[in-house]
Amino acid sequence: MGVVAGTAPASQKQFVLINLLKGLAAQLIVLHHLAFYGPMSDHARRLAPALVDWLYDHARIAVQVFLVISGFLAAKSLAPAGLPVTGNPLHRIGRRYLKLAPPFFVAMLLAVASSSLAGNWMTHDSISPAPTALQLGAHALLLHGVLGVESLSAGAWYVAIDFQLYALMTLLAWLCGTRAKPWLLPALVAAGIAASLLHVNLDADWDVWAPYFFGSYGLGALAWWASDPERRSGANAWLLGAMLLLPSLALLLEFRSRIALAFAVACALFLFGRVRPRASAGGVLAAVNYAGKVSFSVFLVHFPVCLLVNAAFTRFVPDGAHAQAAGMLLAWIASLAAGAAFCRWVETPLGALFTRSRQMRSAQASLAWRT
Repeated sequence: MGVVAGTAPASQKQFVLINLLKGLAAQLIVLHHLAFYGPMSDHARRLAPALVDWLYDHARIAVQVFLVISGFLAAKSLAPAGLPVTGNPLHRIGRRYLKLAPPFFVAMLLAVASSSLAGNWMTHDSISPAPTALQLGAHALLLHGVLGVESLSAGAWYVAIDFQLYALMTLLAWLCGTRAKPWLLPALVAAGIAASLLHVNLDADWDVWAPYFFGSYGLGALAWWASDPERRSGANAWLLGAMLLLPSLALLLEFRSRIALAFAVACALFLFGRVRPRASAGGVLAAVNYAGKVSFSVFLVHFPVCLLVNAAFTRFVPDGAHAQAAGMLLAWIASLAAGAAFCRWVETPLGALFTRSRQMRSAQASLAWRT
């Protein structure tokens, strides 16, 4: 028997694989930036050159995990059965903006403050000059990428792209119309995946726009729809076929490790993405769910933390390989702690604040309509 809705703790109702993948991907992103931005990694590399080089060159593709999962969850929330979306799409897009932008902008302010402080201790390319009003405004609107404005923090591009992708998916679902066939939205998403993987994703000039990443995002959406146990087997078969065929053709056209990873994650989500625990699995499950919960906050705040630790170790600690490797370990642990604190004291309260504001506006609008 499954868990009765409303009786199990919230932690027991979460998608275990998604939380595990988010937690692991967040760690790899932190380690990639530690290896990439130095200078601690420049000294620590002498101890494990192969590991540091791998983190430097390859760990960044872990962002594909977030892209595929975002597509999976977007399909779940927007169109769980693949049907068109009714209502005002701008309202849904606005809700997504309010979920992403406020904690993101707070994290950017932390990055500005960290860069200013770190500049007192070291001179390095990872330190940014004081931001301009244009930079701050572009980041607040999640337009820094498309406007060609220099990012205030590593990984800032992803938040803007995630917002673009959600907006694109919302508009596709809405444009299908309320009387459209149930296959139309999945078919449009499959067509978008084909255009992205077979053409747009081959041109890096598109990497500030959603279509460049829609292949990975759309694979996540197909994984959700194809794994629907209530959908007819024939419909599931063609959805699965599209999910398998399109990235396979793309990899034959030009092998890209990032697309191969997105393909693998989509397959894993198709097989196990809907799995929820039937009973308590103790501390391990709680740790996995917590890692998934704080992964976005870790992603947002790890760079300013790593920057400060790098600067402190450059200024106050000898440049020996072992000492600097210890600094990398400290920066990693501090990033996780900062992410947990940010989730508790910034991301969650801001989310609750804007949720209450939306509910109050909806109630007022409903009351005004009735009177």
